[in-house]
This record gives sequence, C-alpha cells and structure tokens, in this order.
Amino acid sequence: MLRRYLIAGLLVWVPLGITFLVIKFLLDLMDRLLLLLPVEWRPETIFGFSIPGFGLVIAIAILLITGVVVANLLGRTILRLWESLLSQIPLVRTVYSSVKQILTSLLSTGSHSFRKVLLIEYPRKGIWTVCFQTGPAANEIQTHLEKESLTVFVPTTPNPTSGFIMMVAKEDTRELDMDIESALKLVMSLGIAANTDREEVDSEKPSP
Repeated sequence: MLRRYLIAGLLVWVPLGITFLVIKFLLDLMDRLLLLLPVEWRPETIFGFSIPGFGLVIAIAILLITGVVVANLLGRTILRLWESLLSQIPLVRTVYSSVKQILTSLLSTGSHSFRKVLLIEYPRKGIWTVCFQTGPAANEIQTHLEKESLTVFVPTTPNPTSGFIMMVAKEDTRELDMDIESALKLVMSLGIAANTDREEVDSEKPSP
C-alpha cells in the first residue's frame, strides 16, 4: 500500500517538476534577449527590478513586427534583396536555405512534409518502426531507383530531434491514422504512451 501511494505521488510531482524546469529554461533563454537592449531600456533600469519572462514578450513582439513588415510588397522586396545577399556567401547560403526550407515545410499548411506518420520494416523484414514522411525522394535519387520512393525521417528514442533519413519504396510503407503529436509522444515515451492512451479509451467505454 505504501509503495502504491509513493508511485501515485511521483506520477503527480515528477511530470509537474519536469514541465516547470523546461518552461523555466525556455523563459531564462528568452530573457537573455534583454542583453541586446541598451542598459537604460532594460526593465531593471526602468522599474528597478527584473521581470521574469519579459524576454519572451520581446521575442513575440519582434516576430509579430517582422511578420507585418514582410507581409507587404515593400517588406517582401527587402527580404528578397537580403536573401540574395546571403546567397552570395558560400557557407551561409547553405545553412540559411536548408533551415528556411525545413521551417517552410513544417509550418506551411499546404505542405505534406511531416504530415503523415508511416510504418516501415526496419531494421529487417518483420520488424516495424514509426517514421515521418518528409516528401518524395529527390529527383536525382529517384532516377536510380526502380520503384516510386518516399523520403522518410526515422526518429531515435527518446529524443525525436535526432535520427536519420531513408528512401523507402512507397508500396513498402503503411500510412497510420495517427497525428504527428501522438507519434512523437509514442517515440518519446518509449511506446508506453500508446498503451496508456488505449487504456484510457477502454476505460471510457461502457461496460456490458
């Protein structure tokens, strides 16, 4: 009985504590943006004390202002000139264009990248793993393949931000009726989340 109470307490406080630490880390990271402001413009100078999370407000304001500027014709013209300048710098143009393409694919509502969760047989036949479709195989790669292929990202567990890409024949993939958030939750929880969600669904069904 004592062990049961201890586990119940851990299930309440450990997720809460980790969530608090992650949010605090992100807020502290955003607050470092205040170091870019002149000393006389910082909250501790104006109000006499620091305001936790004020850096996040500044970051959101900068994003909104930037979005408003580049949404009009003049802003788009300036952005094209800026990107044209960056494209002349060898290393910078590679990093910038890659990051922008990734963000465009992830954030664009019309993009099919990271919109589908697939199953593929990996690392051998009979063993299946979850992956994300990032798009069709590159043209240069597709010309060397006999079947229509897809580019997929196979995440590692429990850190889904790392992984590797694979070119898989489209007919060898199975599309899942699962959203990206649920798939990431599955990967990060080592597969435990899937069983937990199923138990919650089963518990909500009326008993016969």
